[in-house]
Amino acid sequence: MRIQDIIEGKKEWRVHMARVKALPRDYQIVYKEIQKYLFKVGPVELTNGTGLLSGIIDLFEGGAALGKGVLDVTGSDVAAFCDDLIKDSKTYADIYQESVHQEVNKAMKKVTDKTK
Repeated sequence: MRIQDIIEGKKEWRVHMARVKALPRDYQIVYKEIQKYLFKVGPVELTNGTGLLSGIIDLFEGGAALGKGVLDVTGSDVAAFCDDLIKDSKTYADIYQESVHQEVNKAMKKVTDKTK
């Protein structure tokens, strides 16, 4: 990654966070919780720019403009809302599970080969 890419990424992130700060307080709180949740759950494409997070802000800006409360937009189960957003996305947990599966298969193959 070039230094220019890093600088551009920081600029984009600052603009992104300015949009969050412009949201009503309840939306900001829920957005930050969603952000934490997604960073922990780890959809792989989340690290490639702010596409998913920007989409959430778009949704929140629309809801706020209509005078809706944030839970009217997300539903009362915010974690389920997040899970639904990333249901078709590959996560770091998926990658790790695949890695564990491959390691177990390799180990079991070695054990089986030695017993033959």
